[in-house]
Amino acid sequence: MQRRKAEAMVETKIYIGLNDSVTKTQLFETEKYISLLRNVCYAYKTPFSFGVEEGGYIHENGDYTRETTLVLTLIDAERKILDEIAKDLCTFFHQESVMITKGHVEAYFISETLD
Repeated sequence: MQRRKAEAMVETKIYIGLNDSVTKTQLFETEKYISLLRNVCYAYKTPFSFGVEEGGYIHENGDYTRETTLVLTLIDAERKILDEIAKDLCTFFHQESVMITKGHVEAYFISETLD
């Protein structure tokens, strides 16, 4: 087993709700949004992962809504790329805004093969 040295990295998560900002309802099936999210990440040639979660959101006018949310995770991505991806997803998903969180993580990789 090989283990590479642990490295300090920045983990960024972008939370994108699936409810339309005007109608406050989800207009398309979740799979369509997932496909769009994948295409955006592929276009930027950035490593990513994502999950589908249930969430709640308070709109700028104070209204509360429950919705399905995609959580995109990027590790050590450049700030410019992060902002461009967030802007694209906000626009394409017709959102009021998307939320971005950042945190420091310690990451390491383990390699193993059968000989």
